[in-house]
Amino acid sequence: MTPLTNRISIEFHCHTSASKDSLTRPADLVRAACKKGIDRVVVTDHNSIAGALEAHRLDSERIIVGEEIMTTRGEILAAYVTEQIPAGLSPQETIRRLRGQGAFISVSHPFDRLRKGGWDLPDLMEILPLVDAIETFNSRCMLRRFNVEAQEFARRNRVRSTVGSDAHAAFELGRALLWVEPFQGPDELREVVQRGIPQVKWSPPWFHLVSRYASFRKKKIGLDMSKW
Repeated sequence: MTPLTNRISIEFHCHTSASKDSLTRPADLVRAACKKGIDRVVVTDHNSIAGALEAHRLDSERIIVGEEIMTTRGEILAAYVTEQIPAGLSPQETIRRLRGQGAFISVSHPFDRLRKGGWDLPDLMEILPLVDAIETFNSRCMLRRFNVEAQEFARRNRVRSTVGSDAHAAFELGRALLWVEPFQGPDELREVVQRGIPQVKWSPPWFHLVSRYASFRKKKIGLDMSKW
């Protein structure tokens, strides 16, 4: 019996064309998840749940509605979001609204200093008692030590861990999975995630060209992705 027997795979962090830096239509993401055999996918577009809702409509068992939210201090990663949270709120207000929905709350790539959404340590420590987990492996962290710092921080502070590919294109999906016991809803997710087994791959820097091209195309050409 392998360690993954009787477990399911979950992708905690990925994007669709509802994000300004992705061209992946929700339907294409769902097809990729099915083809790769990923059991659960949390769709976490930047400050939007539109793509996640469409993907969930297409495959309600596999897709979990989530959101990656830019606060005034760093990015929050949430699953089981029922109402979109706007960008630009304080971390405390963002978390308060997410907790009001019963959402599972993690922190995106907390030690990635090359991204706008990274966190300063005092700000992270302030919200640590209010979140369910932190992301300890993000495939798109360009420097591997950022993930190592997150892993050491989680161990030192005894906080749960999530991992994610941060996929902005369908081919990236599933590069970082957590294998967990079957669960239903955010409360059970909080329980099983602490016993999760990560299966991760680092994504080389050229992957970022995908999202940069998407941003350029949408901004310069005015590409309309509002219709899936």
